[in-house]
Amino acid sequence: MSGRGTVLASENDNKIAAVSVKDLRKCFGPLEVLKGVSFEAHEGDVISILGSSGSGKSTMLRCLNMLEVPDSGEIRIGGEMYGLKKAGYRTEPADRRQVDRLREHIGMVFQSFNLWSHMTILENVIEAPVHVQKRNQAECIAEAEALLERVGIADKRNFYPAHLSGGQQQRAAIARALAQRPRVMLFDEPTSALDPELVGEVLKVMRSLAEEGRTMLVVTHEMAFARDVSTKVLFLHRGVVEETGEPDELFRHPKSERFRQFLANERR
Repeated sequence: MSGRGTVLASENDNKIAAVSVKDLRKCFGPLEVLKGVSFEAHEGDVISILGSSGSGKSTMLRCLNMLEVPDSGEIRIGGEMYGLKKAGYRTEPADRRQVDRLREHIGMVFQSFNLWSHMTILENVIEAPVHVQKRNQAECIAEAEALLERVGIADKRNFYPAHLSGGQQQRAAIARALAQRPRVMLFDEPTSALDPELVGEVLKVMRSLAEEGRTMLVVTHEMAFARDVSTKVLFLHRGVVEETGEPDELFRHPKSERFRQFLANERR
């Protein structure tokens, strides 16, 4: 058992969770992708979300900021629950202003970077703080430059995304997410689109964020990161949480046969 995990467990017993999910369900047509997922992430938790393709990992993550609207269940960000309503056969947010407000507490890093190609890296980073959060532009620029230094690409501030490597673009995307001053960071397979030699530079930044005590939910196939950095692991299989717990215990003594098979396949 990791020392960090033990401390967080005791400290967070009576605290409001940064993210709380209860009985989350989502269908795409006749396909039920999420079948009642529940978990909590407390301040400072790093939760690695593992599972085979099609297990519902990315859909679950996208539900947390309403990029996908769940059919039912509860999602709370810092104790505040998203309101949902029925619109015919569909479910939609009850209050779009609430969604926008809660999204300000959530930074998301996508698999494919999603940087705006017509903006420089600096402009990408300050866009949301200046135009969405209405913060002072000079302050945002200073903070953005510090964040770009933090992720190791300060010299690329005036470059356009097309002129950066994949690893540099993903680090810019991390800086952009951090510029929102989020309560929780979501990473949706942040290294899967990178060439193998570029994966390490992104994982190094993510490890340093974890060491700072950032609350992070990470969909990943990077087993070393999940084992060494996480405070908790969720293993999803066919839309349900098949197994969850602290990484040391899960990786050494998996209870689920499906999780054992998953680990064996990942080691090949």
